[in-house]
Amino acid sequence: MEEMKKTEQEPERVILIAVSGDDYGKAVSVDAETSLDELEALADTAGAVTVGRLLQNRDKAQTGTYLGKGKIQELKELAAELNADAVIADDELTPAQMRNLEDELEIKVCDRTMLILDIFAKHAVTAEGKIQVELAQLRYSLQRLTGKGIAMSRLGGGIGTRGPGEKKLEQDRRLIRNRISTLKAELEDVVENRKLLRKQRERSAMPVAAIVGYTNAGKSTLLNKLTDSGVLAADMLFATLDATTRKLKLESGQEILVTDTVGFINKLPHHLVEAFKSTLEEAAYADMIIHVADASNPNAFNQMAVVYETLERLGADGKPVITVFNKQDLVAEKTDAELYPLKDLKADHTVRASAKKGEGLTELKNAIETVLKEQRVYVEKIIPYSEGGYLNTIRKHGQIVTEEYRDGGVFVQAYVPKRYV
Repeated sequence: MEEMKKTEQEPERVILIAVSGDDYGKAVSVDAETSLDELEALADTAGAVTVGRLLQNRDKAQTGTYLGKGKIQELKELAAELNADAVIADDELTPAQMRNLEDELEIKVCDRTMLILDIFAKHAVTAEGKIQVELAQLRYSLQRLTGKGIAMSRLGGGIGTRGPGEKKLEQDRRLIRNRISTLKAELEDVVENRKLLRKQRERSAMPVAAIVGYTNAGKSTLLNKLTDSGVLAADMLFATLDATTRKLKLESGQEILVTDTVGFINKLPHHLVEAFKSTLEEAAYADMIIHVADASNPNAFNQMAVVYETLERLGADGKPVITVFNKQDLVAEKTDAELYPLKDLKADHTVRASAKKGEGLTELKNAIETVLKEQRVYVEKIIPYSEGGYLNTIRKHGQIVTEEYRDGGVFVQAYVPKRYV
């Protein structure tokens, strides 16, 4: 089917569809309407305008067409009435479901995975990000090759058409697999580079805190406020894709590295998790997790559950967690806030903050200091003057409470990382 061309002044008009029942396709239980709200936000980020919704209540999706026959007819009439250009499903469709729906509706059909991949393609800036996105797109499309094959960079414009750059890949599995192999080799170089950087950090023994959270919870804004950095921070989903690391000096003089990671989302495509594994694994190698949650979002608890489920998939669970209930400036009146009492039983510490206004940062730094102290051992000893290097190590990586010069050396009372005891 030839796709319609849309200019930037004429965004695609889309209808959102979903199947509600037995939490179909959801890793975390989310109300169907809430999930469609999120899908609408994704569509908006991709540059489309939502003109309609259609929700079908049934135990499970129709195997061949996702929606039932009656709903498909209703959707077809709705699409004609609203002059819709495309339909977006709130779940990942099988190749048969997508093909059959397009045949029935005679307009383009996308799914949630395709939409998220499209947004990632739009926001990828660095060479690493572009490699990761293209690899995820190719893996997704390879599974959907039919007997006719598929063009990886479609003609026209709109959601689902942002292919890997300007390349027009041949409609052939062998060529696509060759391209995947090439990208995997390039990505392996990136992974090796990340391993070298991690080894350098380990040698420096500087603690690492990974900022994680649901997309658009305010992670990049928090990093900017903490470290005076200039990371892109925008009020949109997946504004930044690349892991960014900055140095933070605490009140005690202790320095730590803070790494911002790509945002999580419900039903994050597994192709993206695989492609961005080296980036997402920054959380797995961190000494602590700073979990940023959007306190103004009534669906915050489900979003937090998605974050913890994703951390578990990455092997990053079990680490000390500081949960930052962000966007306090957007929280409604106190009586409304009490309807959603903010708690995180999985967190070791919680802080209320507004990264945008710079509020709560002192409390967050204090919580970081507390976690660092919990990871240290209290020592009380005299360090001979001949071991000045060891004293400097304690000053750099520990927290000195008392430092007193005596005849036999320097008497210190300090909290020291276990590796230096």
